[in-house]
Amino acid sequence: MEGDGEGEEGGAGPGPAHPREERGSSHHPGRGRTGQRDAELSILDPSGSAGAGRGVGAFLDVTGILFGERVMEVLRPQLIRIDGRNYRKNPIQEQTYQREEVEEDFYQGSMECADEPCDAYEVEQTPQGFRSTVRAPSLLYKHIVGKRGDTRKKIEMETKTSISIPKPGQDGEIVITGQHRNGVISARTRIDVLLDTFRRKQPFTHFLSFFLNEVEVQEGFLRFQEEVLAKCSMDHGVDSSIFQNPKKLHLTIGMLVLLSEEEIQQTCEMLQQCKEEFINDISGGKPLEVEMAGIEYMNDDPGMVDVLYAKVHMKDGSNRLQELVDRVLERFQASGLIVKEWNSVKLHATVMNTLFRKDPNAEGRYNLYTPDGKYIFKERESFDGRNILKLFENFYFGSLKLNSIHISQRFTVDSFGNYASCGQIDFS
Repeated sequence: MEGDGEGEEGGAGPGPAHPREERGSSHHPGRGRTGQRDAELSILDPSGSAGAGRGVGAFLDVTGILFGERVMEVLRPQLIRIDGRNYRKNPIQEQTYQREEVEEDFYQGSMECADEPCDAYEVEQTPQGFRSTVRAPSLLYKHIVGKRGDTRKKIEMETKTSISIPKPGQDGEIVITGQHRNGVISARTRIDVLLDTFRRKQPFTHFLSFFLNEVEVQEGFLRFQEEVLAKCSMDHGVDSSIFQNPKKLHLTIGMLVLLSEEEIQQTCEMLQQCKEEFINDISGGKPLEVEMAGIEYMNDDPGMVDVLYAKVHMKDGSNRLQELVDRVLERFQASGLIVKEWNSVKLHATVMNTLFRKDPNAEGRYNLYTPDGKYIFKERESFDGRNILKLFENFYFGSLKLNSIHISQRFTVDSFGNYASCGQIDFS
């Protein structure tokens, strides 16, 4: 809607026609769009006076009769009054186009490669036509099939292909065949989009991490917990239930969705490539000596804290740890194994989290979905962290040597109570 006021072109705005007729008739024919209206008026005026002296008002009256309500909507739009001001509601004309019939040679000739990245996929030519394969975890097959097979049928019909999908629970390849190369590519593109869309809806299953559960750090954490409860237990929301399990202390590099053993193996291979290409150079083939010291909180209000974490930094004051994790993150994002959300890793070790209050196995902000992808709303009771931040701002948890990056599995622990590791690389 537009604010009430003078019309820009000859006063074709809202309101009675009479006050605006004088302005309309003052314009010269042929000058701009108002001139066109005056020229049309000279033809349409039934009085034979060529519209002299009547201006736009006569045009409105006559065209309303000759061309119906559509013109009236344009030239005399509906008025709406809001807070003492008049606004005109301009009609919007939507253009629709008749869809052309799909012809037999739709995927041939000039249409080839028009919309699809022809070189993006490997397409094999066979005696029967063309063929392409897609590897995907069996968990995602159902999203390609669709309810009662509707999704697969729609893709097959629109791309003139045949799609073969392994049975649920069986690993294998999705096979696309068709008479036309471009049709196979189009089907492959649509399947890839579906796979990517539904993969993003899956809850995280694993994460890349450093373990921080060496004895010295665990003892320092237990001392921190004891002192906080002794000095700050009267502060709102502070109790023993919101402290991390010391055996699960870790640094997270990035979250992963790994839906098959093959994808876990791919992650292990990617880590090994990182080790060979840059981790060895950054670490010098030795463990990184770090300190866990100082605390910080995640949100903006220290009086209402949900997550409090310990900071981790290199003992020698260098930036090597940050450089290493950032480059690992970048490599995994480029491969598609980690969805790009940030350009840098925030190095932190969670020591207090209000999600633990009702669920000791909760895992921070990543614990918002059930295994089948349904969203969970977790009501949290924040705690007052002002005294804790004041008294323990520079608390020293201990030093340790980081020598391994692990592929940790969520919601699963090993015999030591730490997150189960599905694979790792060692620096030395």
